Amino acid sequence: MRTSKRTQILDAATRVVQREGVKSVTFDSVAAEAGLTKGGLLYHFASRGDLIQAIHQHLADRWETDLVAAAGKPAAEATRDERLAAYTRVAIQSATRAELLLMLEGSTNTAHAAVWEAVTERWAPPPPPAPASAPASASASASASASASASADPAALDRFILRLAADGLWLYESLTSDRLDPAMRQAVAERIADALDQ
Repeated sequence: MRTSKRTQILDAATRVVQREGVKSVTFDSVAAEAGLTKGGLLYHFASRGDLIQAIHQHLADRWETDLVAAAGKPAAEATRDERLAAYTRVAIQSATRAELLLMLEGSTNTAHAAVWEAVTERWAPPPPPAPASAPASASASASASASASASADPAALDRFILRLAADGLWLYESLTSDRLDPAMRQAVAERIADALDQ
C-alpha cells in the first residue's frame, strides 16, 4: 500500500524530532525532510501547532500498534501481565528518542499529554498505592513501617519496578550519546524480560 502524503509528512517530522528535537520542527525543516513544498505541508496542517499535535497522535498510534502486536491482542483483551509484558518488550526494543522527546515536551500541554496518557493507561502498570504515613515517634514509625510493608502488594510493586526498568533503558538510550554495546543492551533487555517470567 502506498504511504499517504500525510503519513509521509508525519514520518519526516518524526525524523526531524529524532535527530534535532521538537523545537526544530518547522514547516521548512519538515518540508525539506519530506521532499515536499511548504505549501504541501500547509494543505495538511494549517499551523505548526496542528502539525505537532498530529505528530503526537501519529507516534502514539504507532506505539499502540506495536503494543497490540507484542501482546497479540488489544489491551482490553489482554491480562494485566500480558499488558505489562507487551509494554516492557516495546519499551526495551523499539521505543525511540523522538517518542521520548515528544512525551517530555507534551507533558506541559494537556492536549499533547492526553494522547500519550491514553496509551500508557491502557498498557503500563500504575504506581502501587503508597503505604500509610508513618507516625511521628521512632518506635511507632518502625511498627507502622513493618505494618505498611506487610500490607503492601509486593506483586504490584514488582510490576511497577519492571515498568521503571524498561522506561529507564529507553531513557538511557534516548538521552546519552554513548550507545550501549548491542550485546550489553541485549543482556539488559533479556534480564528485564526474564523478570517478567518470575
